[in-house]
Amino acid sequence: MTIEKRLGQRFLPYGANYLRWPDMSELRQAVESGVLFRYQTESDSMATRLERQVAEQLGVGHVLAVHNCTEALRLALVSTRPRTGDPVYIPAVTFVAVAGAVLSTGLVPVPVDVDESFALDGSLLPPDARRVVVAHMEGSVAPLPEGVPHVIEDAAQALGAAFPDGRRTGTRGWAGAFSFHHNKILTSGEGGLLVTDDAAAYAVMRCYHDHGSARVPGRYPTWKEGAYYGENLVTSEEVAAVQLQQFRHLDEVLAGLESHYAITAQELPERRDLALLPRSAGDAKTSVRLRLESRELRDAAVALLSARGIPHWTLDKYFLPEHPVLTSRNSLYADGFPWNLAGDLPQAVSRDGFARTRSLLDRTLCVPLSPELPEAEQRLAAKTLRQTLEVL
Repeated sequence: MTIEKRLGQRFLPYGANYLRWPDMSELRQAVESGVLFRYQTESDSMATRLERQVAEQLGVGHVLAVHNCTEALRLALVSTRPRTGDPVYIPAVTFVAVAGAVLSTGLVPVPVDVDESFALDGSLLPPDARRVVVAHMEGSVAPLPEGVPHVIEDAAQALGAAFPDGRRTGTRGWAGAFSFHHNKILTSGEGGLLVTDDAAAYAVMRCYHDHGSARVPGRYPTWKEGAYYGENLVTSEEVAAVQLQQFRHLDEVLAGLESHYAITAQELPERRDLALLPRSAGDAKTSVRLRLESRELRDAAVALLSARGIPHWTLDKYFLPEHPVLTSRNSLYADGFPWNLAGDLPQAVSRDGFARTRSLLDRTLCVPLSPELPEAEQRLAAKTLRQTLEVL
């Protein structure tokens, strides 16, 4: 089988390639116990074990396992105790789930333009900004704005990445949100984690995610005196068990990505109309990001990679100012909530109406890396990519 054929069929990215039955001791234990609800017994649950493992591995005080990253973002926002209609400044380039999380908590998303690396440009924030979501896109570590009391890190695509000081993404802001969606670094199909070093914020998160009360394991139901309303965002034991298995391989996955990135970067052809977007030492190198001279050349590269079965993607889908959720301002509420509370808030913040960002997106192409491949096959994949780009 040719490398083009193999990579063309590679629809299991990153952690999914490490899902193996012989390695699923936690999942077997959860199923054999017959208890898949984390608070059903007083014994240590899989979810509790997962949270303890993540706290130790990421170096953070408090961890909460939930159904998905969108829920984690919502919980992080709720824990700031906002007023309905408050603005939340979000990157203009990120997945729409960020805007959805803001809206579903009764707040108003305001997209802020990004820099050359697609990280939120903190210099554009108003001086009174209180809530900002920073997205670590494509495994790249984005800088956090200073002077903002509630910076929430969307680290869905950057599990295991690290800031220059060695601290892990998701652990430096007010709270950090992670995803275990199928296409993320580690996966359980769906799943999310929320981390924070703020004990009071964690208390709010934990109560809200379980109907407004901090449940006592093995006692159902138990209600906290003076409880406020909440939702059921509690993860299940089988999902936590899969995530525990995945976390055993985090360092292995990151090392494999690092190896494939270094090999691929060295193999790229020297062309004046193509440049490798730089990555920092702490990035989780999920892809090689290329910037081409024009949209036409980018589209030609897309066509050629597709014809040869080489996985790739563009970032156009992440451009929020053109997403229907923000352009239509539609609401499921008859009164237009929460858009009806936007008042004089700007619809977006940009120096040039996003012209530069639109141009950058139009010329950017990403090629995913394969941490599970042995070095010889990583080299073959890199050589195939080089040969393809040379004839572009």
